[in-house]
Amino acid sequence: MDLTTTYMGLKLKNPLVLAASPLSSDVDKIKRLAELGASAVVMYSLFEEQINHEIEEVDHFLSYGTESFAEALSYFPEPEEFHNLHAEEYLNQVSRLKKAVDIPVIGSLNGVSTGGWIDYARKIEKAGADAIELNTYYIATDPSLTAEKVENLYLENLKAVKKAVKIPIAMKLSPYFSAFANMATKLDKAGADGLVLFNRFYQPDIDLSALEVTPNLNLSTSAELRLPLRWIAVLHGNVNASLAATTGIHTAEDVIKMLMVGADVTMVASVLLKNGIGQIREILEGVKDWMEEHDYDSISTMKGSMSSKSIAEPAAFERANYIKTLQSFK
Repeated sequence: MDLTTTYMGLKLKNPLVLAASPLSSDVDKIKRLAELGASAVVMYSLFEEQINHEIEEVDHFLSYGTESFAEALSYFPEPEEFHNLHAEEYLNQVSRLKKAVDIPVIGSLNGVSTGGWIDYARKIEKAGADAIELNTYYIATDPSLTAEKVENLYLENLKAVKKAVKIPIAMKLSPYFSAFANMATKLDKAGADGLVLFNRFYQPDIDLSALEVTPNLNLSTSAELRLPLRWIAVLHGNVNASLAATTGIHTAEDVIKMLMVGADVTMVASVLLKNGIGQIREILEGVKDWMEEHDYDSISTMKGSMSSKSIAEPAAFERANYIKTLQSFK
């Protein structure tokens, strides 16, 4: 049975990739996960705020418009809080992982502006990373900011980093674009080697005792895979970039669904953090069992078999399913 797949030109032994998470800070765990079947690892993110010479620029982006909403100020950290974070340690960890495992190591940059990313993209490449995942975490809260300007921010970031390095670049995206398929196409034409769907924007909560806005982290569930499932089905065959499914990948069935709509790889993290790293072997064995039961001898033969590329008007198909779903409640 051939489980190999190709992601951004990297040939992987199977479609199970470790998503960016705290797991990659532990070399021994990554070594064990590679033994259990992980085909590649995305490093935990290096945040733009950790790049000292960019702190003032990031502060401008984060605080832009917050003077109108005093409550918002408590949600964003002060620039000084990042002075003790060492970006150089990130580069050392990339090098350590490259020496410890024989699977591809993908760096991850998380930020807003272009300046600080370019230098560290080069350094991550020099440290031995096989690719870089760009995570433009930007929430457009300014009412005067147009959709076009937001889209250009993503495109400028991609083009700047592509120009700076030779290794493949993936863009990790949010679903909050008014015309997502068009945006994905623009990024594809701008040179994105991969599109990672989707980034989970962590929503703030309110502490009613302290009357403060507080961050709140909830790990994903399988129910969340439906959003990337839809868009990967739509994009498969319409973009040249590799497609990575992330968010909601917890079981072998989740992996199979994503592959059948056109994903090249599926990224896992939450299920490993919840249930232990041994889950990756269980997922991989489940994929093999399902393929054997349904007479699939390779990942390539099942990939995209249930995508919407053969449908003339995907929106009409989605509309029909929308009506059918609502009527099914009866």
